[in-house]
Amino acid sequence: MMNDLSHFPLLLVGFALLLGIAIVLVWQTVMAGRRERLLLERINETLERRVLDQHRELLRDLHEGLERQTDRIGEHARADRELLQNGLTAASMQLSRAIETLTRSVEGQLQTLTGQVNTRLDEGLRKTHDTFTSVMTRLATIDEAQKKIEGLTSSVVSLQEILGDKRARGAFGEVQLEALVRNALPPNAFAFQAGLPNGNRVDCLLDLPPPTGKVALDAKFPLENYNRMFDSALEQAERKAAQTAFRADVRRHIDTIADKYILPGVTADGAVMFLPAEAVFAELHASHPEIVAHAQARRVWIVSPTTLMAVLNTARAVLKDVETRRQIHIIQEELGRLAKDFERFDKRMSALADHIRQAGRDVEEVHISSRKISAHFQRIESARLDEPGGESIVNTPGEPDMEEMSCAKN
Repeated sequence: MMNDLSHFPLLLVGFALLLGIAIVLVWQTVMAGRRERLLLERINETLERRVLDQHRELLRDLHEGLERQTDRIGEHARADRELLQNGLTAASMQLSRAIETLTRSVEGQLQTLTGQVNTRLDEGLRKTHDTFTSVMTRLATIDEAQKKIEGLTSSVVSLQEILGDKRARGAFGEVQLEALVRNALPPNAFAFQAGLPNGNRVDCLLDLPPPTGKVALDAKFPLENYNRMFDSALEQAERKAAQTAFRADVRRHIDTIADKYILPGVTADGAVMFLPAEAVFAELHASHPEIVAHAQARRVWIVSPTTLMAVLNTARAVLKDVETRRQIHIIQEELGRLAKDFERFDKRMSALADHIRQAGRDVEEVHISSRKISAHFQRIESARLDEPGGESIVNTPGEPDMEEMSCAKN
């Protein structure tokens, strides 16, 4: 029992020591917790400062990156504008050159056509002037003849007495023949009072294209016996004799024309006898077919003023056709040159259309890139670069890149 009591103080001391140790441990634990909290607070402050610094650094890098991206986008935009400007300038120059070439070609053709038209007009005016001058001369002659006729009318009762003179009748027929020929044919297609190799002179010689050649026209006016045929004051026997004499006169004129004016190798194989009176011509064909047959056998064609106009119009058509055939090769050459010029024009117009279509495609592609750049600027301004699903400035597969286009253009 005493032994147990003697150990009690030791137990108390041990307990006190244990208690002290426990208190010290608890205090150290509490102090360690406080130091740990202070340390955590310092660490948090340090981490916060580092995070802020890193955030500032990240924002600064981002700002610098945005500035560099903006500069690159600006450079791309300037390059695109230069490319577009160069393309439009090239297209404009090509269009200007094509228009200038076309204008020169059209002006050349117009000048050529104008020259030809002016030449034709000058020639036509010259011929018209010559014809007009000739007509005026003939009118003056006719006027003088009219005055002479008026002077003769005072002393002569009727035209029958005027035409009673063979020389007057011959002059009347020649004047009428000359007027008809000059009004129908060009000046280089006839000659009046033309001399022949046999020494004879024909009233008019037509110069027609081969194979016809030169055709003689001679005016005859068998009027005396014709008037006696229808003179009621004469007896029937006298009128019969006048009819026989009329046939003989016409036959003699036909033979004279055939002998004098049909020269083999010089003139055509036929000649023309001009009767100034339609009544005489009608009487021959109506009542004297044997005379007409004789004329055809001698290859002398009898004509009146009306039928002569038909013959002359036919000759004029032949001359016009020959002149057209002479000029046909010139027309064909001009048409050939015009066809070549039009073919060159078509090729140049096709090339111009291709350039315009290419310029349109280039403008459309530049416009697409411009829209994307504008959208990218808008996202930069609204600070939505990191938002997903936004439109990228990167070209989609199959879309031409502007830098590649610029390189290809250069």
